[in-house]
Formats: sequence, C-alpha cells, structure tokens
Amino acid sequence: MSPVVLQVAADNTRWPEAAIAVAGIAFVTIIAAILIVQVFGTWRARMSVAREEAYRRLAEESVAAQRLAGDGLERTATKLDELEQRTAQLERLLKEVG
Repeated sequence: MSPVVLQVAADNTRWPEAAIAVAGIAFVTIIAAILIVQVFGTWRARMSVAREEAYRRLAEESVAAQRLAGDGLERTATKLDELEQRTAQLERLLKEVG
C-alpha cells in the first residue's frame, strides 16, 4: 500500500471517540447488569414474603384443626366416662337381681 492510503486511514481513526464509545457501552452494560440483579433480588424477596405468608396461613389452619380435634377428643372422653358409669350401674343392678 501506498503511504498516502495509510495516512488517510490513520486520520479517519479517532481514538478518543472510540474510547468514549467503548466506555459508554461498558457503562450501559454495567448499569443493565445492576438493574437485572436488583430486579431479581426484589422478585426473590416478594416470593419469600409470599412463601412466608403461605406458611403462616398453613400454621393457622393447623392450629384450628388441632383445636377442633382436641374438642372432639374431650367430647369423646366425656361420653366414654358416662358409658363407664352406666355400665357400672348395670353391673351392680344385675348383681343385686341375680
């Protein structure tokens, strides 16, 4: 190649503008990466709150079911005591008659 062509090519290359363009692209890339990380962090926090809320509701439902089961057990125990008393009375009556 001739020296004139090399000289023209060297004059058309502006390194400060290229450096600014590369820095701008790097800046935009970094900002985009930070934005993506923050968005996913917020999403993850919201999912965590939703999961904790679901666990809280499940715990409340479990407590209510346990209370209901406890009430049922108390009623069953009361009825069993009544049956034991009646059975004892019947046994005494049969002993007196027989």
